[in-house]
Amino acid sequence: MHRLSRTGARPLRRRLPPQSARHLWQWLVLACCLWLGGTPALAQTRPAAAPASAAASAVDTLGEDNAPLPSVDELRKQLDAIPAKLGEEDDGRKLLTEVAAIGTAAERVVAQRTSDLADLDRRLEGLGPTPEKGAPADAPDVAEQRTALNKQRGVIDAELKLARLVAVDAEQRSAEIGRQRRALFQAALTTRVDSPLAPAFWRSLRYAAPGDSARLQALGANLRRAVQATLDSPRRGTFLGYLALAVALAVGGTWLAERVLVRALPARLPATRLRRTLLAAAAVVANVLIVSAALQLAWSGVKLGGVLDEDVRAVQQASLRAAAYATFVITLGHALLSRRRSSWRLLPISDALARRLSPFPWWIAALSALGGLVTQVNAIVGASLAAEVLVHAVSAVLLSVTVAVALGRLRATPQAADAADGATDAAPAEKAGRPLWVGLILASAGLAAAAAALAVVLGFVALGGTLARQMVWSGVVFATTYLLMQLVDDLCDALLSSHGGLGARIHAALAIDAQLLDQAAVLLAGVLRVALFFYMAIALMAPLGTNPDELFRRGSKLDHNLQIGDFTLAPQALLTALAVICAGFLAIRIVKRWLSDRYFPHTSLEPGMRSSIVTLLGYVGGVVVIAVALAGLGISVERIAWVASALSVGIGFGLQAIVQNFISGLILLAERPVKVGDWVVLGDTEGDVRRVNVRATEIQLGDRSTVIVPNSEFITKTVRNMTLGSAQGRVLLRLPAPLDTDARRMRELILQAFHAHEDILESPAPSVTLEGIQSGTLTFLAIGYVSSPRNAGGVRSDVLFAILEALRDAGLSLSPPATTSVAQAPRDAAQEAPPLSERV
Repeated sequence: MHRLSRTGARPLRRRLPPQSARHLWQWLVLACCLWLGGTPALAQTRPAAAPASAAASAVDTLGEDNAPLPSVDELRKQLDAIPAKLGEEDDGRKLLTEVAAIGTAAERVVAQRTSDLADLDRRLEGLGPTPEKGAPADAPDVAEQRTALNKQRGVIDAELKLARLVAVDAEQRSAEIGRQRRALFQAALTTRVDSPLAPAFWRSLRYAAPGDSARLQALGANLRRAVQATLDSPRRGTFLGYLALAVALAVGGTWLAERVLVRALPARLPATRLRRTLLAAAAVVANVLIVSAALQLAWSGVKLGGVLDEDVRAVQQASLRAAAYATFVITLGHALLSRRRSSWRLLPISDALARRLSPFPWWIAALSALGGLVTQVNAIVGASLAAEVLVHAVSAVLLSVTVAVALGRLRATPQAADAADGATDAAPAEKAGRPLWVGLILASAGLAAAAAALAVVLGFVALGGTLARQMVWSGVVFATTYLLMQLVDDLCDALLSSHGGLGARIHAALAIDAQLLDQAAVLLAGVLRVALFFYMAIALMAPLGTNPDELFRRGSKLDHNLQIGDFTLAPQALLTALAVICAGFLAIRIVKRWLSDRYFPHTSLEPGMRSSIVTLLGYVGGVVVIAVALAGLGISVERIAWVASALSVGIGFGLQAIVQNFISGLILLAERPVKVGDWVVLGDTEGDVRRVNVRATEIQLGDRSTVIVPNSEFITKTVRNMTLGSAQGRVLLRLPAPLDTDARRMRELILQAFHAHEDILESPAPSVTLEGIQSGTLTFLAIGYVSSPRNAGGVRSDVLFAILEALRDAGLSLSPPATTSVAQAPRDAAQEAPPLSERV
C-alpha cells in the first residue's frame, strides 16, 4: 500500500505484446496453485525493510531485566541511528519497538545510577562534613577517600543526566514516529488511482503485465527447481512419502480429529454447556495444528533436495501463516454454526439459518486467503503498482459481495426462510429478536461492505481494500471472542459453581457456602470477560498497524482550533468526550444488567435491596462518566462552580419540588423504609411498589394500573407499609352470636374452619377469643395468619364460608351487628337444608 501512495496513478506507457494475456493467466495460475491465503493484515504489502541501525540487533537484549546495562553512549548511538523521518519502505512498527526498547534500557540505567548515587551520598555522609576553611584538615586517607568518592559521584551524576536525556528523547522520537505512521497511513488511504471502470486502469495493467509475468515465472522456476532437485535426489521416495503423508494428514487427520473429539470429550465432561464450547475450541485448535503440520511436512519434503531460495522460503512462511488463518476461519465458522449437529451449535439460530450460512465461512476464508497470498507474492517478486491495485480492487469487491450476500441471508424473514426450507424449528432466541449489539455489528458490516465497493469504483482502491479486510478481520475477531467468552463462562460455571463437579467437592471438603462458590464463579467469569474484551480491542486494531496508546495521543492538526477565553474547544477533545460518554454509559448498562441477571441471583439479597443497589450504581456511575467527559474537555470542577452558583438561584425559586423529590429518593434508596415489592397504603393509594426512581415511585394498584407518587410524599406523609416488619398477613374476624349460644362449641367450630384451610399458618397458630358481651350479644374474635397479606382477602372469604356452613350444620346462628347470619333450621324439617338468609 505504501507503493500505492508513493507512485499514485502514474500511467505506464509501454505497449503490451500479444502474449500478455497468457502471461497474466500464468500469474493467476501460480497464485491458485499455492491455494493458501495470507494474513488479514494486508496493508503491509512489502517485506520489512532491513534495520536502519545496529539497534535492531540489540533490541532483544535491551528489554531483559537480567541483561547487563548498556552504556549511555551506546544507547545514544542506537537512538541516533533510527531515522528521524520514516520512508515508505520502513517498518514503522518495528522502529517503534526499537525506540521503546532503547527507552526502557535508558530507564533501567537511570534507576541503577540513581541507586548508585544514593549509595555514594550515604558513604560521603559517613565520612562526615567537609572541613570548613580554617578548620583542621581531614586525615590523609579520609581526604583521599572523599576525593575519590566525589569524583566517582560526578561521573555517575553526569551519566544519570545523560540517561534521563536519552529516555526523554526516546519518548519524543516514539511520538514522532507514531505521528508519521498515522500520516503515511492516512495518505495511503486517501490516494486515488484510476478507477477499475476506466480504460486507463486496464491500460496500466497491460503495460505492466510483461514485467510482472517475468517475475512470476522466475519465482515459479525457483519453486520447480527445488521440487525437481528433490525428485532427482536419492531421497525421491522420502519426498513422495512426505507428500502422501501431508495429504493424508490434511484430509484424513481433520476428519478423524473431529470424530475422536465428538466421541471422547462428552464421555469425560459433565452434562453441561462446557461440552459444546470445549469441543468447539478443541476442534479449532486441533484443525489448525493438523493443517499447519501437514503443510510443514510438505515443505520439509521439498527441502530434501537442498537449501531453498530466499524467495521460496518467503513463500513457505507466507503459506504456513495463511494455512493456519484459513483453517482457523473455516473451523470457527463450522463450530459456531454446527449445521449437522444442532445440539452442539453455539449460536442461537435455527437449523434452516445455519444451513443457509454454512458456505460463507469457506467463501470468506478462501477469498481472503487467496487475496492475501497474491499480495504476498507481489511483495516477494516486486510486482508493479498496477498488479497491486488489481489485487486490492478484486479482493475488496469479492469480499464485499460475499459479506453482502451473507447479510442478506441473515436478515431474511425467519418465518419465510423456514417455510421455504421446510423448517419450523427456529431457535427461541432468534424468534425473540437479536440483541442490540448484534444489530449494530450487522449494520456496520453492511455499511463497510457498501463503502468498500464504492471506494473501489471511485478509485480509492487502498481505502476500499482496507475497509474490506478490516470488515472480515473484525468478523473473525468478534466470532473468536464470542467463542472464548462462552468457554470462559462454562469453565467457571463447571469448575467453581456449587452444582459443578469440582465446586461440589470444594463445598464438601472445605465447607464453603454454595452461594459463595456461585458468586465466585460469576465474578471470575466477569473478570475474564473484561480481559477478553480488552484483547479483542487490541486485535481489532492489529490490521491498522497501530497500538492502543497511539489512538489517544494528542497533537493532531485538529487541536486548538477554537479559543473561548481560557477554554480551548478542540474537535479531538469533543470526540474524546463523546466516546467517553457513550462507552461509559454502555459500560454502566452492561454492569447493571450483569449484576441484576448474573450476580445478584446467587446472593441472599432481597429484590428491593438489589434494585436499590443497581439504581444507586447507575446514578454514581453517571456522575463519574460525566465528570470524566468534562475533564476530557478541559472543564474541571472549579470551572463549573459558577454554573452551580447560578443554578442555586433557580433551584431556590422554581426547582424546589424537583430537588425535594430527588433528595427524598436518595433517602428512600438509602434507608429503604419502602422498597420494591412492598405493599403500601398512602392515603387513598394502596398497592405494590414496583420501582423506586430518583424522582418518583411507581405503585401498581389492584386493577393493574400504575400510580406515580413523588418521593417527597413518602417522607412528609404517613405511609402504612403492610410488609415492612413481616411478610405474613393476618385474617381477623369478629363474629357476634346470641347470648344463649354454646360458646365453647362456637369456638371449636371456628378453630376447625381455620385449621382446615391450607393457607392458614400453623405457627403462629390461629386463636379464637371471647372479646366481650354487649347488649345481649357475644363477640368472638378469631385471628389466623397467612404467608402474605395479599392472600388475606381470599382466605378470609374461604374461612367465612366454612364457618357459616359449620354453624348451619351445628344448629348455631349469628346475630346482629354481623353482616351475615345463619337462621336456625326448624325442628320438624330436619331432612331439609336449612335456609340461608342475609340481613343488615
